[in-house]
Amino acid sequence: MYWDPLPEALERIAGNICLSDRFRGTWERRNPLNVPGPFYGADTDTCGAGPLVAPRHVLCDARGQEFVYRQAGDRDGLTEILDAAEEEPFGDYAHDGDDHWTPESVREWWAGRGQVRAFAERLAKEYAENDQDWDRDRVPALRDFAASIDNGELEGYLRNYLFWLTERRSPQEGEALPDLSQP
Repeated sequence: MYWDPLPEALERIAGNICLSDRFRGTWERRNPLNVPGPFYGADTDTCGAGPLVAPRHVLCDARGQEFVYRQAGDRDGLTEILDAAEEEPFGDYAHDGDDHWTPESVREWWAGRGQVRAFAERLAKEYAENDQDWDRDRVPALRDFAASIDNGELEGYLRNYLFWLTERRSPQEGEALPDLSQP
């Protein structure tokens, strides 16, 4: 379920740890692998620190640029993403995704999930066969990303997120969630 107090918690926590300069990423430069939601990586560096501090939320693409593969759903997830943003030297994370994602663009992203899943599986296979510990250490997160597409976790999150985008609140028990395949 989408976490209602996320924007307020983000502002409070980010302000307290002086992260305002760490969220300079722009929507136009966001990595297309970012899962729809408030957070995203844009034109990040290629040092790969994000997956080290946020292994359940951040991955690197084949070029080494970071993207959010699981949005924060609780305080621990929020802390991980904030840690990734803090480690990113260019400040190219952002938290204004709710201002840009639309139900149509979320459905479009979901329609392309097969390519995203194939990317995660392909990179996991490549890294699993690599001699570098650094690459092998990323395999579980890549497989987790692919599994979240297969097991319904990501679909459930995105249906809740669609509700959030249209209603600006989390659904109450028993309320129907929007379908990802049709408007």
